[in-house]
Amino acid sequence: SSETVVFGTTVRLLDLESDENKSYTLVGQEEADLKNGSISVQSPIGRALISHRVGDIVLVNRPVGTIEYEIQEIYFQD
Repeated sequence: SSETVVFGTTVRLLDLESDENKSYTLVGQEEADLKNGSISVQSPIGRALISHRVGDIVLVNRPVGTIEYEIQEIYFQD
């Protein structure tokens, strides 16, 4: 497990608007594949998550508005 979100961690998030859980693994730009849950650390979500901890609320600015996520879990996949 990891205490903070860093490159290579998988993050389970709660979308505070829709109350849905989402999981993303932070990877490099070349490895990003949203369909498989891998996002670039340079993406808006990736940049917002870096260095945050479980329980933190992060705001992600998107063209259609801001979305709030609560970080539920941070871990390295096997």
